[in-house]
Amino acid sequence: MHLVMCTEERHAEAILAILNDAIVHSTALYDYHPRALATMGPWFAAKNSQHFPVLGYENDDGTLMAFASYGTFRAFPAFKYSVEHSIYVHNDHRGAGLGRKLLEELIKVARARDVHTLVGGIDAANEASIALHAKLGFEHAGTIRQAGFKFGRWLDLAFYQLILDTPLQAVDG
Repeated sequence: MHLVMCTEERHAEAILAILNDAIVHSTALYDYHPRALATMGPWFAAKNSQHFPVLGYENDDGTLMAFASYGTFRAFPAFKYSVEHSIYVHNDHRGAGLGRKLLEELIKVARARDVHTLVGGIDAANEASIALHAKLGFEHAGTIRQAGFKFGRWLDLAFYQLILDTPLQAVDG
C-alpha cells in the first residue's frame, strides 16, 4: 500500500466508483443519484485550479482503495484559510485504518499550505467518522438539524473542526 497524488487520467473512474457507492448506499454524501464520468473532469479541474490536494492509497496492484481531498469551505475571501475536507474508503477496504492515514496526510498537507482551519461536515449518525475525527483532535463545532433528507428520513449534519497553528502570518486581502 502506498500514498499517491491522484490524477484524473489514472484515478477518475476509481474515485467515481467510490463516490457513487457512497451516494447509493450511505449518507456520507447528501446526493441522490450516481454521478457520470463526465463530472470528473470539472471536479479535478476545480481541485487543480485551487491547488487542492487529492490524495489516495493504492494497493500493490495499483488499485485505488481510498481517497481524500479538501476544497473551498465558503466562497468568500475572508475564508481563504479554511477548507472543508472529505474522505472516502472503498467498501472492500473499510476498517483497515485508511481513513485515519488519509486524514493525517491531509492535515500535513493543509499545514504545509498555510491552512488554518479544517472543517468536516459529517452525517451526525456516522459514529465511525466522528470517532476518527475526535481521535485526531477535531472538535464538534455545531450540528445543523434536519439539514438533509435522504432514504426517507431527515439527516442532521455535524461539523467538526481542527484549528492548525498555520499560517504564521495571516493577512487580509
